[in-house]
Amino acid sequence: MGRKDISERIIVQKYGGSSLSNSDKIQKIAQSIIKKKNTGDLLVIVVSAMGNSTDELVKLANVVTGNKSSSPREMDVLLSTGELVSSALMSMVLNSNNCAAVSLNGIQAGIHTDLTHGSARISNIKTDRIISEIKKDKVVIIAGFQGFSEGGDITTLGRGGSDTSAVALAIALRAKRCEIYTDVEGIYTTDPRLENSARKIKEINFNEMLEMASLGAKMNPRSIELASLNNMPIYVSSTFSESDGTLIHGGKNMEDINPITGIAVEHNVSKVSVIGIEDKPGVAAGLLKPLSDQGISVDVIVQNSSVNGNTDFTFTISESDLNKATELIKTQKTVIFNKIVTGVGLSKVSLVGTGMQNSPGYAAKMFKILSNENVNIDMITTSEIRITVIIKSSFVEVAVKNLHKAFDLDKLN
Repeated sequence: MGRKDISERIIVQKYGGSSLSNSDKIQKIAQSIIKKKNTGDLLVIVVSAMGNSTDELVKLANVVTGNKSSSPREMDVLLSTGELVSSALMSMVLNSNNCAAVSLNGIQAGIHTDLTHGSARISNIKTDRIISEIKKDKVVIIAGFQGFSEGGDITTLGRGGSDTSAVALAIALRAKRCEIYTDVEGIYTTDPRLENSARKIKEINFNEMLEMASLGAKMNPRSIELASLNNMPIYVSSTFSESDGTLIHGGKNMEDINPITGIAVEHNVSKVSVIGIEDKPGVAAGLLKPLSDQGISVDVIVQNSSVNGNTDFTFTISESDLNKATELIKTQKTVIFNKIVTGVGLSKVSLVGTGMQNSPGYAAKMFKILSNENVNIDMITTSEIRITVIIKSSFVEVAVKNLHKAFDLDKLN
């Protein structure tokens, strides 16, 4: 087989931790892989750690260190073991069922990354070993979430990194497509737990999915961005259901007749307001750089107009980062301020859809619907295809239900 003949038959599949949480599920996945292989496809399987094992490893590290900060390098070595367990077990099951398979860690799979432990970015993938194993008619099982740096150290890609591993491998192998299997049947118009009329989306373009993913949908935003840049289609479906999933691609959606594709929700949002800042150049950089240096992501940002030479600066972050962020602001020496005010118990609710581009009225309609339900809007931010509001978490369900109905998301075929 030539390289082109191989690439045209390769499918990269990724299985998440919930799909691999016990031996029975691993055996069921193995049977599905064997069935797929028998159709003539060449399979590269990317696996996450089993169940919540990554969280358990983090807890174990905290126990043995007395909750002291651990070396990022050693944490990467520790956390990478979860995916190694999954890949080895999957390979064992396949081989025991007379389906030739081999497990590879990130180093063996040739996944090169930068030096950033805990959130490394893939720089290159040398696929020679993978292609060699495929030519031996083996299913290749690759430990997701990991790679190695220039110095040969193990690195990890951050939360949800196995999605990124799978997409990057599909691109490097010039595969037909990348398939992500998880505990849901695809991408929905909104969270089905909030709105029972939420509808599974048959297809969605990269831009819309990137907005949905960054706002809480079940995909890693980095993987969507990577797929978009390289035009690699992604199919998202349930591991144990025969129902059709959602195709994420670079073309125009058949459903673009509706301007709104979905309503994304992100919980556990907190707000930080820095009050009484002297209004001068460098304020934003002075406040946000210490957070960036510590890996804290800032989202919605609002700076008020200057009054008597002073201004207020407000932004949102994850609740899990709130205490660390406020301490960093208090200890920085660049910006002088009067006080810090924080808020918790907030969520982001966003309308997403490429059909909103250059079409007025959607924001006004959204705000009117929320007003009718006495939902107070704390902050607002927009892009060409997204309108986001920050509201109290207690109002999320009523907001989503009414927006979903008002924009007819439950009526599309």
